[in-house]
Amino acid sequence: MAERGAKWPWVAVALAVLGIWLYERGGDHAPAPGAAPAASSGAAAPSGASPAPSSGPASGAARAPDDYTPPRFAPEVQKYAAEAGVNPQLVMAILFNEAYKPHGPEVERAWQKMKPDASFGVANMHRAAYDETRRGRPFADRPWEDLPDDPALAVRAAAWHLHDLGAQLPAHWSGPYTRDELMALGYNTGAGNMLAFARGVNPGAEARSYLDRLHDNWSKSADALAAH
Repeated sequence: MAERGAKWPWVAVALAVLGIWLYERGGDHAPAPGAAPAASSGAAAPSGASPAPSSGPASGAARAPDDYTPPRFAPEVQKYAAEAGVNPQLVMAILFNEAYKPHGPEVERAWQKMKPDASFGVANMHRAAYDETRRGRPFADRPWEDLPDDPALAVRAAAWHLHDLGAQLPAHWSGPYTRDELMALGYNTGAGNMLAFARGVNPGAEARSYLDRLHDNWSKSADALAAH
């Protein structure tokens, strides 16, 4: 879930985060401070401490340590989209949409020190969205702080969050968007905005940009899934 669709100056941010990371690698290896409380109710994510191994499939299977590209997670997308009953192409497209910033545990935690309400994991979920999504789910015992270390958990949570958004949509709506488009907008802007868009309210510039990127990533998402 993107951080409200905002486009950060990631070149400057990456340099700043890299500086923090290099400093900490050469100094005391103190644990990262706790994350700030709730972020958006829309979907995006968090910070954290080292977690237990994923309850999901091959959490680190055959993946280079720094490989966080969306196609790498096609097996997890297919598994957890099926588990949550959502379109795997939508889940993969969300991962592509959320790949606008660097991922990886050390980078994300360094960034979280600069921005305590930052989102975490390959699907960019904020704490509030994750905590709401995990209730009653097989990963209910996994804290938000586990997301940077466990891409499989991040994909699983994103799939179930999309499921929960879809469950809130009415049987019929007047807006021009498909179900998958509305769920993607809900992932980016929150359930309340998603329902407003379903009633015909026009999305703002950031939400439209997110939807445009979803469209741009749609065919490559199908290709990524077909390759696995």
